[in-house]
Amino acid sequence: MQIQINTDSNIHGGEDLIRQAEERISSILERFEPHLTRIEAHLSDQNGDKGGPEDKQCVLEARPTGQQPVAVTNRADTVEAAYTGAADNMAKLLDSRFGRLHQAKGGESIRHLPVE
Repeated sequence: MQIQINTDSNIHGGEDLIRQAEERISSILERFEPHLTRIEAHLSDQNGDKGGPEDKQCVLEARPTGQQPVAVTNRADTVEAAYTGAADNMAKLLDSRFGRLHQAKGGESIRHLPVE
């Protein structure tokens, strides 16, 4: 799974920020690796130098194999909180999406459990 981090001109941190973001996003989404080809994170500072509450934003886009891309957005006070929150939101979305794909109507029910 390839992870690409993009930042706007107001986000500073360089290679350290990119490495930390890649590692954090990867650790949260690693269980979906067989289903994803790429993840893109777009980090931005909505207010620039002015600051303000929840002005850091992360738009996280995942590309599931053979499906349309999905995206989530998270705003927070820090860049780290923004990409961590976005990765958590993406995990919930992917849990829902892949859970539905693997659940078939008429699957196993409680009646099929072994009797002790």
